[in-house]
Amino acid sequence: MLEMAGVHAGYGRTEVVHGVDLEVPADGVAAVMGHNGAGKTTLLRAAVGLVKTTKGTITFDGVDITGMRPSARVKRGLAYVPQGQQSFGHLTTAENLQVVADGRKRGKALIDEMLDLFPGLKDLLDRRAGLLSGGQRQQLAIARALITEPRMLILDEPTEGIQPSVVAEIENTITELTSRGGLGVLLVEQHIGFALQAAQRYYVLESGRVTSSGEGGDSAEATVRDAMTI
Repeated sequence: MLEMAGVHAGYGRTEVVHGVDLEVPADGVAAVMGHNGAGKTTLLRAAVGLVKTTKGTITFDGVDITGMRPSARVKRGLAYVPQGQQSFGHLTTAENLQVVADGRKRGKALIDEMLDLFPGLKDLLDRRAGLLSGGQRQQLAIARALITEPRMLILDEPTEGIQPSVVAEIENTITELTSRGGLGVLLVEQHIGFALQAAQRYYVLESGRVTSSGEGGDSAEATVRDAMTI
């Protein structure tokens, strides 16, 4: 479980996140929603140590990781996929996967598992990542993160700017992964319907503060939409 308690974070003297409390279940999804500029990305970056937490604590499996470097958090089982379908554009799809798998005991098997999970990548192994579509790069980015065998996957708007058919594939993959057990997901997502279907818990962020939270599911959609119109 990932837990954030009273977390304040920001950039230099500018505080963006103000006293956020949040929990991600060990085998489920917590969704964070809110308008642009609400502090969602800053919150995720604080979770993985890319933004300093100035107050509050972040714990993972009961261990305080607040002061740990990002690399130490990765070793403990956190994986982060930022916005923007990031990849090594000059490398092929296969090389993007291999560079993460190198040095891992199950490296080849993990790559094969990712290609089963994202079968659309199989025909793109020799293509440079910079020439892939946005949806294909996002699938590649998630696959690369999963090769690290995380216990907590942190996704920042994984369906942003992607064609609907690929959005559905990514949504189905997230649901499948969490249904297997052993993986928690902290998800920032603009598609409210999907976010609530996937999530056991939701949080609405506004100006760096949680203004609404509760259990996920379709019944929460009206509450979330109301919270986001205030």
